[in-house]
Amino acid sequence: MEFDFLEPVSEGVLKFISSLSSQELGSKIVFHTQDQFPDIDKINIAIIGVLEDRRNIDIVNEVNLTAVRKKLYSMFPGNWDASIADLGDILAGESVEDTYFALKKVTSSLIKNKVIPIVIGGSQDLTYALYRAYDDLEQMVNMVSVDNRFDFGKENEIVSSNSYLTKIIIDEPNNLFNYCNIGYQTYYNSQEEIDLVEKLFFDAYRLGEISNNIALAEPVFRDADLVSIDLNSVKSSDSGNIISFEPNGFNGKEICSLARYAGISDKVSSFGIFNHNSSIPESALIAQIIWYFVEGYHYRSKEYPFGSRTNYLKYIVPLEDEELIFYKSDKTDRWWIEIPFLSNGSNKLKRNTLLPCSYDEYLCACNQELPERWWKAQRKNAL
Repeated sequence: MEFDFLEPVSEGVLKFISSLSSQELGSKIVFHTQDQFPDIDKINIAIIGVLEDRRNIDIVNEVNLTAVRKKLYSMFPGNWDASIADLGDILAGESVEDTYFALKKVTSSLIKNKVIPIVIGGSQDLTYALYRAYDDLEQMVNMVSVDNRFDFGKENEIVSSNSYLTKIIIDEPNNLFNYCNIGYQTYYNSQEEIDLVEKLFFDAYRLGEISNNIALAEPVFRDADLVSIDLNSVKSSDSGNIISFEPNGFNGKEICSLARYAGISDKVSSFGIFNHNSSIPESALIAQIIWYFVEGYHYRSKEYPFGSRTNYLKYIVPLEDEELIFYKSDKTDRWWIEIPFLSNGSNKLKRNTLLPCSYDEYLCACNQELPERWWKAQRKNAL
């Protein structure tokens, strides 16, 4: 059974949990112990540690998630109704590929059972295993990476925390429909990589763009299946990471806001936090990132899949060569733009013909400007 790959939560953490008050989060979570395993049919969110760091380019360390768990479970929950379980850890396999296999099997089973895995790594190449977990679901995958780098590598290069994206793009079966990077820093990415993102009709937002207007990221997460956060995208003064020092990046408030956007998305079905260096300050940050993701999950509006359009206001914007159709939810005031079905294309968008967008994109269309994300989605659908 796939859950046999999981080791129980350590006795030290369980002892710490037993000392908490009944109001703290640790008293409201179901744990994988030596004596019992949580009933998957009764949980909504599963926390999993993956103690694998051999492909971390910056530094290889022994992954220890004890501090993360203690910080997280000593917090107070919001007014949540989600059922949460800590399923324990996947230990590093004999080879890195063995670890990938175990993570793929565990997360695939959870997603099939409509349980959202929150995976704490370990190096970010574990994102590849999360992506491969969707193979059995027969769906295209939209992936969002919060990262200061695109993580491209050479075609024959061994997959690592800085090159896993290439393997996702070229490996079969190719289920990736869209990739979006949030927070890239130009000096960490070659011009060839930036051009490649544009050529593949992927989306990318510079750190400054998101920091100046963090709401830009909300429609991106609304259309995501898999979200991967590289902790190196957070500046070291906020993360406490002095091992691979980052003078610039998101601050603590911003990264938690992005995690909340991911949680509130009806479509996000897996969430990963990677490149943890096991320091106490970074453990506290991870705990808060998870807290905000769960907080967002509590406020999901269940607007995906897009159902009856009677609950939406329809706006038609005529352009010179196009007629754009927008929908605004009367429940959440969020916006979508319709992507026309192309019968002579690859039809990748037949599962979802409505693309999340922002009110600003609607205003741009009213000013006769074609939204860039709409244009890219059109081009991908036609390939």
